[in-house]
Amino acid sequence: MREIHKRKKAGIKDFILRNIHDNLKSYLIVIILFIIGIVAGVIFINNANEAQGVEIQDYINSFISSLKQDYHIDKMELLKSSLWDNFILIISMWFIGSTVIGIPIVFGIVIFRGFCIGYAASSAVAVLGAQKGIIFLLTTMFLQNIIFIPIIVCMAVSCIRLYKSIMKDKRRENIKLEIIRHTLVSIMLFIVLVIATLIEVYISTNLLMLCLNLL
Repeated sequence: MREIHKRKKAGIKDFILRNIHDNLKSYLIVIILFIIGIVAGVIFINNANEAQGVEIQDYINSFISSLKQDYHIDKMELLKSSLWDNFILIISMWFIGSTVIGIPIVFGIVIFRGFCIGYAASSAVAVLGAQKGIIFLLTTMFLQNIIFIPIIVCMAVSCIRLYKSIMKDKRRENIKLEIIRHTLVSIMLFIVLVIATLIEVYISTNLLMLCLNLL
């Protein structure tokens, strides 16, 4: 039984490494775009005018204050909302990637997601200071984004691979096969994304509540 388990783990590891090796340029492009988005988010906050800064500060402070006042987080509602948002994200990238001409939009989604993370992280540090900001980020964003970020990257790479495959071989059989592969990858990535959502709702929120006194 242990041998079978070891073989499965080795097989998954080999598959991942082979996938990265075969699509290394695509992974590098997507990661660079994601980093560009993060940097843009940080720059945006650092160059925000006074009115925008006050608005961001009021939002974060009011959010933390409401939690400290025994605000009840409806985890089931949060779970439904997060699952729906992630489903829309995956289905959108699947559809846009399947149109082949939608690759620039996929790149735009990657940059935007990086921007959101850079914006949120920079906002927290700017409002709460370095120490409290890092605590806030570790409890609210870190765990789920360990899974979320690779999922976005892998989804974008799948879209690029579909585009390249169809451009090389435009036969109907190949197009059909590649779209099926892209669909299966999308389904698997969404399943993993569900795990990230569960972590966000049931672990990150509890960590945040435990660390409220430090904020």
